[in-house]
Formats: sequence, structure tokens, C-alpha cells
Amino acid sequence: MMTPGYDALTDGAALLDLSARGRIRITGDDRARLLHALTTNHVQQMKPSDGLYAFFLNAQGRILADAVILCFEDHFLLDTEAATREFIFQHIDRYIIADDVTPEDVTAQTFCLGLEGPKAAEVAAHAGLAVPHHRYSHTRWGDFTAAACTATGPHGLRIYGPAVRKDEAILLLENAGAIAATPADAELVRLENYVPQYGCDITDSNIPQETQQIHALHFQKGCYLGQEIVERVRSRGHVNKMLMGFRLEAPAAPAPGTKLLVEGQPAGEVTSAAMVDGVVFGLAYVRVPGARSGAMAAIDGHAVELFAPAA
Repeated sequence: MMTPGYDALTDGAALLDLSARGRIRITGDDRARLLHALTTNHVQQMKPSDGLYAFFLNAQGRILADAVILCFEDHFLLDTEAATREFIFQHIDRYIIADDVTPEDVTAQTFCLGLEGPKAAEVAAHAGLAVPHHRYSHTRWGDFTAAACTATGPHGLRIYGPAVRKDEAILLLENAGAIAATPADAELVRLENYVPQYGCDITDSNIPQETQQIHALHFQKGCYLGQEIVERVRSRGHVNKMLMGFRLEAPAAPAPGTKLLVEGQPAGEVTSAAMVDGVVFGLAYVRVPGARSGAMAAIDGHAVELFAPAA
């Protein structure tokens, strides 16, 4: 039986408390140049109210973390997974030599709420929020900031503000029609929509093109850490495996690491999965050329249809 939070995520507007995610504020005159050199996307062309999604790589092109980066007049705000917050802070700090750059971990001083679902924009407008219209762009709402990004599907906003005003923001959004949802609700819906998450579907064993999150990459931006591997893959034109969504009917969701077969041969493994109304949705890395939408595979003897992941 589905919960009110799940129903709100799929048919209405749900409120998620994402405050456990990490938030790092970057100031200083050299902030854009340094972030540009450490990430896979084009930070230097960003203007205030712009946002983007990017990976942090090591020299071997492996993905060490991901982040949403928001550009303000006098700083950048990095929003990342809780597990990579400390790493990103230390990673940036390590590369500051003579640069005018100051990273500050503001996780404890701020909040982050997700307003997600097909009616998220409608509820936000009802609350008086100026809704951003371009992906990852953001608008100011008094002391609050609303960014067009989501963790569960195609519709949603992420709202930031001072921690002392978190309860006020929650009340305002709930009064406008948002329904509280749990992390378990969000996990079901993100998998139903094939939305990958760093830490399970994307890890430091992956290179960017394997994830199919090409919007995290900018191929004309110039040099950055790990670029050589990304460019080598691009010039070669393919990778050996790609992240794919899958759907199957089975009595239980397969555990991470469960093997996926194509034509009876091992061809990949599950990264995450969950059962929704008796149907299993999940993500898995699948060897090329079997990694294509509409292709059939098998997991634990059950037929599986493959889909492109959300990007």
C-alpha cells in the first residue's frame, strides 16, 4: 500500500527534508577559475541565478563526487550528498595554493527542502515563490533560494535558507498544499523514474560517460582534473558498459550486485532496485551493446526490459 507521501510525489506535490545533504559556500575572486579546473562542467561561463550539475573526478577520470552548483553574485553554493560533503570541502581546500578562494561548510547553518512532484510548481506559486524555469537555475524568495532541480523525477524544486527559518518554510509550503514525504517514498519514486544517485548507482569506480549523465559534462571548456580520460573516451566513441534502468515482475527486488544476463551470459549487475505496486524498478550497469532502451535481459530468471536512465 502506497503512502500519502508517495502519492504526492507521483500525482501532487511532496515536501522532502534534504537538510542532511552537504552545502558548501565558495567565495573569493578566484572561485570560478578553481571550480572550473576541478569539475566536469563549465563553471566560468555561469552568471548569477545560473546553476549546473557536475562531477568531481580524479586524475584517472573516476567520479569522486557529484554536486549541483549554484552561482550567486558573490559566491557559489555546492549541494552534494551527505557522504561526499567532507571530501569536496577537503578536495577544494587541497588545490588552493595562491588562489583567493575560501570554502565554508554551511550545512549546519542552512536547510534544504525538496518540493517535488507534478504539482510542485503550482504549489510553489501558491506559496508566493518565484519559480525558476530553466534546469538548475534559481530565484530568490526573501531569505530563501529556489533552484530547479529534483532527486526523484522530472518535476521539482530545491529550496535553501537559514536553518533558523526551516520550520517557517515548511509551514508555508504545507499550507500551500505540499504533503510530507519520507526518504523511503523518495527512493521508490526515484527508481520508478530511473534517477541515479551518487553512492549506489554512481561511484568512484565509474567514469562519466558510463553513467549517461552527459549534462554533467562540457566538452569545450578547457582543462580540468580528469579531462584526459573523458576526452579519450569521447574520441574512441564508446564505453564498455552503461547505466540503464530496468523493469521486471518478480516476487522481490534484487539486491545490489545481483547479476544481469543478456542471452544467457553475464552482462552486468544491479546497483539499486525497489518494488512499487508489485513491479520492480531499478538501475544496473549493462555491457555494451546490450545497453539500449527496449532491449531484454534477465535477472534471477525473470525477464527484464531495459530503459535509458533519467538524465
